Amino acid sequence: MLALSLGWISRPSQVADLILDRVGNALGLEITSSGASEYHLRGTPRLVVRDLVARQPGADTPLLTAERVYLSLPWKTLRAAGDDLTVKRVELDAPRLHIAALQRWLDSRPAGGEIRIPTLTDGLQILRGEIIGPAWSIDRLDIDLASLHPDQPLAARLGGRFRIDAVSAPFDLQLALTRPAADAGLGIAGIATAIASGWRLPMQLQLSGRLHDGDDGIGLDKAQFGAEGSWVGSAPGDKRLAFVLGLGGTARYRDGRLSVAPLGVVVRGKDVIPGIDARGRLDLHDALSAHLDGVIAAWPDAWPALPSPLDQSDAPLPFVLDYAGPANLDGDIALQLQRDALRFDGRFRLPGILDWLDQLASGTPLPPLDGKLTAPVITIAGATLTGVEIEFDDSDDEPPQ
Repeated sequence: MLALSLGWISRPSQVADLILDRVGNALGLEITSSGASEYHLRGTPRLVVRDLVARQPGADTPLLTAERVYLSLPWKTLRAAGDDLTVKRVELDAPRLHIAALQRWLDSRPAGGEIRIPTLTDGLQILRGEIIGPAWSIDRLDIDLASLHPDQPLAARLGGRFRIDAVSAPFDLQLALTRPAADAGLGIAGIATAIASGWRLPMQLQLSGRLHDGDDGIGLDKAQFGAEGSWVGSAPGDKRLAFVLGLGGTARYRDGRLSVAPLGVVVRGKDVIPGIDARGRLDLHDALSAHLDGVIAAWPDAWPALPSPLDQSDAPLPFVLDYAGPANLDGDIALQLQRDALRFDGRFRLPGILDWLDQLASGTPLPPLDGKLTAPVITIAGATLTGVEIEFDDSDDEPPQ
């Protein structure tokens, strides 16, 4: 029996299969490994598993795959048979997590089950990770966590690239939690650059809030997001349009949909970027939708001057904005704008407006938009016009002959 036992434990693949089978049974998953396995028993026991696949029984899509998983845990944890969750270090190379499969597995778990947070004395490292969402993904994901304790603050560094539609956003962030729990305080700070065809948007950003986990999804309560950035076009000579953005609200993620409602928005800029204060909501799923109701604080001096008597008012400009389209904001934006008796109802596309603002000093004073402007009285070149209606048409169609 001793010879048989020694012969069995001398085969790393059999030891790895036994451990993965027991872990899988505890989690309700099928966990297999097809690559070469290693384990070391001297000092602190260490196990290396390659080509790992974890899936729900019968599921076509695996919940998690990884090229390599490294686990180091002390003997006291092995002897505790699950009572002690102290682990020395965990490493994952090229893990790939499918959010839809993860959600199905979480929904299958017993309601009200206790979630036990392990202790990682030497931390966690993830290299070249990937997260696959329903309409978005994160790739090139690197995570470095020095240590993890259930009742202590947590700090980690995250790097990677977020992608949705035709927009990609490389990021490098520092994350802090008051503790790894559902109601913990969260803080994130770092840099990110949104990149799309024709433009890029580098930002320094901060995010804070309190973690939430409930029937309405996971998310942040009292979320506050701040960014200092600048829009840069891809054409030679394009200027930087600098601004400061602030967002606040309640964020929820459930069934592949991110919602922020209610949402508060503040924009502060220079030159051609107006000051904006608004409230509304934002939803991101297969596409982006947003509704904002607010005011433009003042007509920017860098914009073309309004005709008299509209230029004599210092009143803010109330507006209503609605968008439903691609996440790169390349779709039509509906806009209602009003100042005293002046009213505009129309549509525009953000890339065209930004190009117009960028070339305002040398280009046309008329913005690229479609719609109708109405005013009771306008004075132009000494002539007074009453009952004015002006149609804007930015289409490429030639006017009728």
